[in-house]
Amino acid sequence: MTDINSSNIQMLCRLIEETAAPVIVTHMKPDGDAMGSSVALYHFLRAMGHEARIVLNDRFPSYLNFLADAGMKDVIAVYGEKPEDAISAIDGSDLIFCLDFNAFHRTDTLEDALKRSRARKVLVDHHLNPDREQFDLSFSETETSSASELLYHILMAMPSVAGDACRIPAACAEALMTGMTTDTNNFANSVYPSTLKMASSLLAAGVDRDRILNLLYNQYSENRLRVLGHMMKDLLTLTEDGVAYIVLDKKTQEAYGVSEGDTEGFVNMPLSIGKVRMSLLLKEDGDRVRVSIRSKKGTSANRCARLHFNGGGHENAAGGRLDMPQDIACIAEAAAYIERHTHDFFTKDEKNA
Repeated sequence: MTDINSSNIQMLCRLIEETAAPVIVTHMKPDGDAMGSSVALYHFLRAMGHEARIVLNDRFPSYLNFLADAGMKDVIAVYGEKPEDAISAIDGSDLIFCLDFNAFHRTDTLEDALKRSRARKVLVDHHLNPDREQFDLSFSETETSSASELLYHILMAMPSVAGDACRIPAACAEALMTGMTTDTNNFANSVYPSTLKMASSLLAAGVDRDRILNLLYNQYSENRLRVLGHMMKDLLTLTEDGVAYIVLDKKTQEAYGVSEGDTEGFVNMPLSIGKVRMSLLLKEDGDRVRVSIRSKKGTSANRCARLHFNGGGHENAAGGRLDMPQDIACIAEAAAYIERHTHDFFTKDEKNA
């Protein structure tokens, strides 16, 4: 991890020491890694005597409520709920931590505020192609499971921790484990030797992983299981190219009362089918369709997302979007778009890669 060196750690320590109003920002539609890393950094900064704020474009899924306890009610500002509060926090900050995204546009409505802010900006991210020019200090490592894991290694290099995970505040350590667990799909993908070392160290430091797993995976709504049955029985389509896809339109989401986070992990399930090489889950969201892509080793989800779905990500886990009406006129055209473009991907793009 080349960015975690003595020079960058010294600069980070200096920035934290000098800050009076630190702010933590993550990407739109925050997932477990985005919230895990953000909450972890909040608790670490608080232990150092700094009252940071977390600014989000959207409210995080309810299954992550355990990360942000009642005491953090005034800490988190959500633009979609109180835009003035969120923008005011960014405008009043002198140090902004940007977690789990590689460029400001990934924060959606917070982009303009971040661009005009004169605060020093620190990047902590594990995605490809970071826009380093936007940041004063960058910790960008793609060969790591998650932003939470990368933050863990950064914190372990801090003088106050000095390589001893027991010195990481308990709430911080729990959030780090949570973020890494969700982004690896509970150690099913994007796992490196460093990932297992992180987990081992945090367990040894007292993190209750059984509690985290129970809170993450055993507290979902009834609707989640019902919509899963409908998706796998009636909506799952397999193509001759080894592509599995599901299109979840707004009408179906409303019929099952689907909330943000209710479909977490569903895109991985079709990969259990032997002939499936790539799995896609498309969800209608206003005037766009959000796209999640997962693939087996040897097939690049990242390349497919970049070429055909206005996105990108990791080699076997990526995301993107389809805009309406620019890419497709309506959600009813999504299936034909998927089949045409994934066929081109496997018959033309992969052969020419």
